[in-house]
Parts: sequence; C-alpha cells; structure tokens
Amino acid sequence: MANNTAQTLDTFMLKGLSLFNLFFKAAKISIFIGILSLWSCKSTQSVTLSPDFLTIMKADVKYLSSDELEGRETGTEGERKASEYIAQRFTDIGLKGIFHEDNSFYQKFQKTIKSNPHATEANPNDPVVIGRNVGGFLDNNAEYTVIIGAHYDHLGYGGEGSLHTGPPAIHNGADDNASGVAIMLAMANFLKDKDLDYNFLFLAFSGEEKGLWGSNFFVDNSPLELEDINYMINLDMVGRLNDEKKLALYGTGTSPTWKKAFAKTSNHGFSFTKSESGVGPSDHTSFYFEDIPVLMFFTGQHADYHRPSDDYHLINFEGMADITKYLGSLVMTIDKQPKMVFTKTKDESQDAPAFKVTLGVIPDYLFDGKGMRIDGVREDRPASNAGLKKGDIVLKMGDLEIVDMQTYMKALSVFEPGQTITITIIREGDMMMEKPLTFLKK
Repeated sequence: MANNTAQTLDTFMLKGLSLFNLFFKAAKISIFIGILSLWSCKSTQSVTLSPDFLTIMKADVKYLSSDELEGRETGTEGERKASEYIAQRFTDIGLKGIFHEDNSFYQKFQKTIKSNPHATEANPNDPVVIGRNVGGFLDNNAEYTVIIGAHYDHLGYGGEGSLHTGPPAIHNGADDNASGVAIMLAMANFLKDKDLDYNFLFLAFSGEEKGLWGSNFFVDNSPLELEDINYMINLDMVGRLNDEKKLALYGTGTSPTWKKAFAKTSNHGFSFTKSESGVGPSDHTSFYFEDIPVLMFFTGQHADYHRPSDDYHLINFEGMADITKYLGSLVMTIDKQPKMVFTKTKDESQDAPAFKVTLGVIPDYLFDGKGMRIDGVREDRPASNAGLKKGDIVLKMGDLEIVDMQTYMKALSVFEPGQTITITIIREGDMMMEKPLTFLKK
C-alpha cells in the first residue's frame, strides 16, 4: 500500500486510510449452486479449492517476498525478476498478453525523478525510473472486461516510505503486496475454465508505492476502451486476516450493484468493515477517477507495515484461502448481471483535518466499536512514553471525546507539539485508565 509522505506511521495512515472513511493454481472448483442471474434468489454458491491450492499460493508469496528479489522496488532487478515470474504464471494458467502490437504481457512506463520539484522545465540530468505493469488477459469474446489487480512492487531496501529506523534492509513486503498478487493469480486460475459473460484482465501494477505510477499509466494508456471496463477489484494487503475474520471492503458505494451482490453472496464467516468511498492510497483510485466502479480488499494494518519484518512466515494462508472463496463467489454472482452503473462517492480525504502532532501508534482500522483501538505502538513516541499498549482503546484526549477514527483525527488537529494532555483509555475490556501524555516537540 502506498505511502506518499515522510511523516510518521499514524500520520500517513490516518491521512491515507481516512480516505476510506477512517478507516487463488486451483485445479477443481465445485459447481456453483443456484441461478446467479436472479437477484431475487439468495445465493447458495460455494467454492471448493483443490488440495494443492495452499501449496501453490505459498510458493507464490514465498518467491515474491524472498531476499532474492531485494524488495521489488520499481526500476530494479528485483522488480524485473518479479514481473517475469508473474508473466510466467500467466502463461502457465493459459492467459494471453494484451499490450502493444505483439500482445506482450508487459506495459513499460517511465518516471523522471525531479531533483527540483518546483522546476517547470525538464532537467536532462534528472534520473529516470523505468517500471512495468504485467497483464494477463482471459478473452471470453465478451463486450466488457473486468479487471482484477494487485501491485507487486515494494520498497527495496527502504528509503522513502519506509518506517524502518535502522540501516538499510530488504523490505520483502509479504503482505504488502505479495499476498494480493497471489490471490490475483489464484483468481485467474479459478476463472479460466468458467462460462463467463465478461472478459477478465489480471493486472500486476508496479510503482504503487511511489504514488500509483503503474495504475495511473495504465488508465492513461489502456489497451481497452475505458468505457468497456465493467469494474475493477483491487487486492492490497490481504495476508493478515485476524482471528475475528475482519475484512475491509472499500469502494462499496461506487455502484449499486455491490450492495446487491453482497446480499446474494454468502459472507463466508467474515466480519466486514465497508466504506463507500472510491478514493484511497492504492491502485483502485486510478480507476475510480475514470468513472469505473471499484472494490478494494484489505485485511488490516499491522506493526510490520513498510518494515523489513513484513515476511512470509507471518502470512495467514488459510485466511487468504477464505478470501479467495469469497471473492470467487462474488465475481461469479456479478458475472450474470448487466454492466455496472458507476456512482460517484464523497471524497472523504477532504474531511481529513491537518494536525501537527501524532501519538506514534498504529490504529486498528477494522475496529467498529466506540473509540480508537490501538493495534501497535512505536517506541519512544508519545503513546509508548505514556505507557499505552496494543489493544488499548482511546476514549478521550484531553476534554475531547473519541468516538471513531474521524473524531480521533479531529482531536489531533487541536493539539500542539510539546503540549501535555490527559488521555483516557480502556484496557483489557473493562479497566478505565487516565494517563498523562506529552506530544513530542518539533
């Protein structure tokens, strides 16, 4: 998931994920039961994954997040190796290339890194980064196409966007976003033999971490007419499903079809957090701004985000299998329906207030109770200095009541660096505590 600021973790995530309303190689799949073309019937369809499903998914994530790829930063040898791996997987599945006259799997793009961001003229000495998207096309001779995408780039050895404070280290990005690529590949394998009313384009984007470079380039240089794209599914950080099976879906307001499809698809035991906004710090945003319905899947924030510790052994593969089943059911439900109608949503980023201080915490963006639950605490920051812990729920900051993420952000906008306040929390479910907290000075 992209990080386009140099601010601390909660500053970025609050500004970024507040945009969301603060905030499958399977061999055999069981036959879907029920008539999908009738919205009036409750869907009873199910997806059964083959015995080797997890083995293949694990292999995809393990390679993409291996040290050999050195963090898959856009423009590097690691990115090239990752793109070639994905292209070979598309070939093995039986997909075709779609880019350029030779129907290549690759769509190259370049970006000049300005040494002077305020310069109005190009400087020939400025470095140029060349990246490439990877696309596999499932041609069902249909009028319209569905896009299922996930970014495959990450942060390399750190640098801008990293929250690592030590010496340069490989950021393997197992959750962010080898997990999303693995589910995208599994979906391609699942859908290849189905009787479908739409074409499907499976897209692996690069440059997402740099600022949605790849997806922006794609919509500006699409081999498809944009009006012929039915909808876009984005898979970003889907490898850390928790024990409560909380799954966030963003963009639910970008078409009325989403709500109908949710009602006709089994929830597969998930506890959903849904946000209507089509705008956020990931690749679906590029499609939303072209009036294309979007839906993003996300399993939540964690302490390893944009750090070297985002590694393979921490991935919940059984959870990824559950997400694959749900997404398969959802896509098949929508497949027999007319082309989606796009609905513009409120740009919730406009509601994000500016603030000068941070707590130094990772908020739990899937928490739907009262207050702001802490999912991680950074060392030597105001929260840790005050003795706050993971799991604490912030109810008040000073005299300001914290009801949800939005009120938390508004509260932060009130305070100044160096100021000391009393913060009220609930710990371990029922213990109310008040603690003095001092915001760091600039």
